[in-house]
Amino acid sequence: MAAKRLFTTGLVMAIGLLSGCSVIPFEEERRSVRPTEDVVTPALQDVERFWGAQFGSIADGAKFVPVQGGHFPYSEADPPPACGGQQSSYEPNAFYCPPDDFIAWDAQTLIPELQKDFGPLLVGFVMAHEYGHAIQTRIGPENQPTVVLEQQADCYAGAWLADVLAGRSTAFKDVTPAQLDDTVAGMLSLRDQPGTPALAEGAHGNAFDRIRALQDGVDEGVKTCAGYRRTNLPVTEVPFSTEEEAASGGNLSYDDAVSGLADDAQSYWQRTYPRLAGGQWADLAIQPFRAGDPPDCAQPDASAEGAAFYCPAGDFVAFDSTELGPALHDRIGDFAIGMLLGDLFARAAQTRRGQPTRTEQGQLVVDCLAGSWTNDLLTRPPGSRLQLSPGDLDEAVQALLAFGRNSEGDGATAFDRIAAYREGTLKGLAACTD
Repeated sequence: MAAKRLFTTGLVMAIGLLSGCSVIPFEEERRSVRPTEDVVTPALQDVERFWGAQFGSIADGAKFVPVQGGHFPYSEADPPPACGGQQSSYEPNAFYCPPDDFIAWDAQTLIPELQKDFGPLLVGFVMAHEYGHAIQTRIGPENQPTVVLEQQADCYAGAWLADVLAGRSTAFKDVTPAQLDDTVAGMLSLRDQPGTPALAEGAHGNAFDRIRALQDGVDEGVKTCAGYRRTNLPVTEVPFSTEEEAASGGNLSYDDAVSGLADDAQSYWQRTYPRLAGGQWADLAIQPFRAGDPPDCAQPDASAEGAAFYCPAGDFVAFDSTELGPALHDRIGDFAIGMLLGDLFARAAQTRRGQPTRTEQGQLVVDCLAGSWTNDLLTRPPGSRLQLSPGDLDEAVQALLAFGRNSEGDGATAFDRIAAYREGTLKGLAACTD
């Protein structure tokens, strides 16, 4: 976020990795790791089961043919097979080779680390993504940018995930909301570097777009995925506009982010609330507080595990400005502050118009309303005082994961909350009131 502009192709189709990305900012979770083959082989077999049932629906009734070149784990000592006659060097990745119709994955680093950090379901997603490229080799589309092909593979993987959630999987049973949220968190480590142009060679998409593609597959199935084209894919990834913006990562300082985003949210709801509720927006008081010393409030409408809240009785919002706010800014970025403020203002808007926020559906409306403000930032003309910069939408998703994870199994999951936020972000206020 900045005051001026906030905001592989070739032989191998790879998953795409972003090193050094912190995706679980407020908890450190480690799992016991089963041997790679114990996770990958059943996952691949399950993906093939899925395509055996689904392939004909997008291939004019043709029979599905599994990959013919095999499945290959590799390591530094035992590198992957040559692809199209070109020998690859070791990289911690997973890829599909179109010329020789095989799938290979790094069994030394990538798969063990993904399993350890995010669980085996993310490993299944990676294999389903690579199998998506095998489907493309069989039925197309042709002459599409890499970002379209990569997000189509994400969408196909999402369709497989929906099959898992429906209980038809042979490899993954009784997936919990927490496991689903972990898989979404893991996708943040598979995004492009912020500022990568969407049409750049090898672009996979930012996390916001890749999660959108995953959710398309979950919600709508393989036929929607098969229809992905350059002309109909809503890509939000943009390059940095200046060297200065790139050097800062598009981030405002913490104090500037808080003051600038709070003023902008206030202005947005002054303009928008009459369309939502018919009345005028009264300025919403914001009370930063020191950690452990919140202002008095009867029955606060809490977010971020109580470190931020809207107070219906006093009609104000408050947040921990000494620990939560700086942690969001430093670990994620300036628009994590935007996500926090957007959530609080949306809670106030929803309550002021007499609608619930503490039910599952009420929470999803809150997330959509927060997204509607993001839509306003995203669609402003060049030169506006405040706009989104590359990476801001990823920061919003990561913030939702940071204080929206569902570990208890009740209420809205982060997966559903991100979907609601995406609707508001892509479609604006109307999407939240339909």
